[in-house]
Amino acid sequence: MSARLLALDSSTEILAVAVAGGERDWLRAVPGGVLASSRIIGLALEGLAACGLQVAQLAAVAFAAGPGAFTGLRCACAVAQGLAFAAAKPVLAIDSLLIVAEAARALHAISDGEMWVAMDARMDEAYAGHYRWDGVRWQVVAAPALYTLPALASRWRIERPRVVAGNAVAAFGERLPTEGALSLPAAADRAGALLALARQAHADGATIAPAQAAPLYLRDKVALTTDEREAARRAGVPPRRA
Repeated sequence: MSARLLALDSSTEILAVAVAGGERDWLRAVPGGVLASSRIIGLALEGLAACGLQVAQLAAVAFAAGPGAFTGLRCACAVAQGLAFAAAKPVLAIDSLLIVAEAARALHAISDGEMWVAMDARMDEAYAGHYRWDGVRWQVVAAPALYTLPALASRWRIERPRVVAGNAVAAFGERLPTEGALSLPAAADRAGALLALARQAHADGATIAPAQAAPLYLRDKVALTTDEREAARRAGVPPRRA
């Protein structure tokens, strides 16, 4: 029997919740955004009930750690952390961009190779990461970062992507050079992809204590001054991580 897991993702406008019940899976993806905080716990409890589980029966609670929307990241992290603390369970932090990569891989039956994921981060910036699927699992080639469009375009002119998944290409068009690359819009099955990654992370022993759970903030609105952010933008340099 596979590990029993609860996985939560509110990093985008889609709220995804998944439960691996051992003998069956339960998957839901519904409108999130400002609604995520009021819907996430109800969906989690609905999924657990559908699989006949209590939180105490879970092996771990997974959440999409980021990058993504500030309030969305806090929402999933807080709920996962609270449930895990209450039931004395470990936590799994899942790369939000990797969810996009896994959904695209599954939808398009990609058997191996490298893939960039680029998501619209607003303010003429993009979250982007570079991954490799070896036929069994994902490997990180370049960790997620927040790029200005000129910085990402410059990188892609040097490291020409073969496959790009996510909504940034559609959002920014010719401002991102993708000539010759296969462009894959963000696939809809975020819940299934989230659960697949949670399963792999659990099998790899990537659990952490609930106290260690934290969102991955790539846009540091507190530590960088306005002048510092503007200087980084002019230089085309991704701002540092929070």
